[in-house]
Amino acid sequence: MEIKYLTVGPIETNCYILCDEKNKICAVIDPGAESGHIIRAVESTDCTPEMIFLTHGHYDHTGAVDELRQRWPDLRVYLNQRDQKAQIMAPSIFPAVADTIDYGENDKMKLGDLEIDILYTPGHSKGSVILKCQNALFTGDTMFAGDCGRTDLYGGDMGEMLASLRRIGRLDGDYLILPGHGETSNLDHEKMYNQWLRQALKLYF
Repeated sequence: MEIKYLTVGPIETNCYILCDEKNKICAVIDPGAESGHIIRAVESTDCTPEMIFLTHGHYDHTGAVDELRQRWPDLRVYLNQRDQKAQIMAPSIFPAVADTIDYGENDKMKLGDLEIDILYTPGHSKGSVILKCQNALFTGDTMFAGDCGRTDLYGGDMGEMLASLRRIGRLDGDYLILPGHGETSNLDHEKMYNQWLRQALKLYF
């Protein structure tokens, strides 16, 4: 497994390229903007992209999907159905993404030899998910280094956010935290210093 990431767009969204270097294939996670930058980064891996994973449907995580599909027409795009439906109710923050495939809790995605577990983690939006692959957690806007995602936008809910953070905090072992914005971290560090994660664990243990 190899992970490459770049920061794109005015809100500085983290876009990740998850590679199975043995089979020379990859997935793009949260291509939020700057499609040309992302395309060049994918091409630099010498891997062929097979799918796009969206941790949620906000515009700053989906903005380059169409351009990537123009470059690679066979790309499959995954988005939880709850955020697909939000495109109707709140199009300004959930712009339409055509022809997405639903995924969520207990789904296991295959990328060559890599297996990716999908965790349903609402709170930032009704359709937020986290991707778990080996020792890495792609947390989207559910959890950041030292913080959690906002819950005041359409579909946000602080109670659901705390329950989702509790799920993360109760995972066995340490994980690399790869958030939708900001710096990377690791789970052991967040258990010690992330006030929202600590609050969630106190409330729900």
